[in-house]
Amino acid sequence: MVEEVRNQVMALSASERASSAHELILSLDDPAEYDLSPAQEAEIRRRLKMVQEGAASSRPAAEVFADIRAKYS
Repeated sequence: MVEEVRNQVMALSASERASSAHELILSLDDPAEYDLSPAQEAEIRRRLKMVQEGAASSRPAAEVFADIRAKYS
């Protein structure tokens, strides 16, 4: 079942996947524990808008982690 859901999620647009990921992460903890400043909320809205408009650049996570490993190994 997890594989089926994963495949369905991967078929979504980037903005839909980002929104879904955000909701899933929030579901792991009590949202009342998050105390974000107005500046943090504004930054989240700005980044989400960039994703929704297709203006955000991205790289595969594996590439990012490989760069981090190379830098700190």
